[in-house]
Amino acid sequence: MGAVAAAGRTSVAAWARGALTLALAGAAALLCERLRVPLAWTLGPLLVTALACSAGARLRVAPELRHGGQWVIGTALGLHFTPEVLRQLPGLAPALLAGVLWALLLGAAFSRLLLRSGAPDRATAFFAGAIGGASEMAVLAERHGGRVDRVAAAHSLRVLIVVVAVPWGLQAAGFHPLEARAAGAAVLPGPLLAGLCVATLAGALVMRRLGSPNPWVLGALLAGLALVGSGTLPEAVLPQPMTNAGQLLIGVSLGTRFTPAFLHAAPRWLAAVALGTLGMLAASTGFAWVLAWAMGLAPAVVLLGNSPGGMAEMCITAQVLQLGVPLVTAFHVVRYVAVLVLMSPLYRWQERRRQAAGVAPPLSGR
Repeated sequence: MGAVAAAGRTSVAAWARGALTLALAGAAALLCERLRVPLAWTLGPLLVTALACSAGARLRVAPELRHGGQWVIGTALGLHFTPEVLRQLPGLAPALLAGVLWALLLGAAFSRLLLRSGAPDRATAFFAGAIGGASEMAVLAERHGGRVDRVAAAHSLRVLIVVVAVPWGLQAAGFHPLEARAAGAAVLPGPLLAGLCVATLAGALVMRRLGSPNPWVLGALLAGLALVGSGTLPEAVLPQPMTNAGQLLIGVSLGTRFTPAFLHAAPRWLAAVALGTLGMLAASTGFAWVLAWAMGLAPAVVLLGNSPGGMAEMCITAQVLQLGVPLVTAFHVVRYVAVLVLMSPLYRWQERRRQAAGVAPPLSGR
């Protein structure tokens, strides 16, 4: 009985903590919206939870809610891939390939900076510097003897800086937040919305069963893309409250990664991550202008597609600012898959070259 009672108290405490987290995040989002902060429903929750957690507050949301936010964002992104958009994407293959090569070069330069700034070993520096998903790169780092905590911290801080800096930078350059709906597109009516939700949820669950990384975004995106791209669904958007909720949950899931221990651990490492991220943003801005000029694309769209931020966060930014969502999404999906597939082989190749040159193998990061 005592164990049951203790479990019940734990469950109630977790529920109360989750409700408090969502209430605080919602209030921050509404305040940011009133103040016309760009990307209010992501940035408000992200910043308030990051600050509160860094100060010692134990804010959390259930993993199911975090997955729900990713599913909503994946569903919303899939609706942008109309038949006309899909016909145009093959012609953009050179730009997408250039984006992958840029991400690999940027990650290599970032890894070198981290290696010279207190990285405990080469595996940690290599996977912390890769422009990929935080959880995926942490898993790969662990397989190769790297420090999971350092890798996760580097990716969390990098994404936080990019998510805050890019929307404000675009707003300062003259791009203002708009409603997250395509011009002339209507909100999906109830029956079609229900069918879409069932289909995208099924797509996410199938991808999860197949062991796909980030299944809640990619599975929902692919299912929505198939329905809209085939003409089964008309061009439309999700209801605004639904997309706001998805953005809020994405912001909270990132903000709650920060703790007092995070800020006090390896300050030199975190400073190098912050400095390197700002440098990557500046370099990516220049790359975006060159690629946009060469391909006849909008520089802001290319920047969002090639910034060193997370896939969900940058695609949300594109959607809220109405800046070429399909192209931004394509850049990030192609880059995400390429980095995930190539990082381990590239690391092994790098270490074989070092050993062939007579360089000592890396020390274990454990």
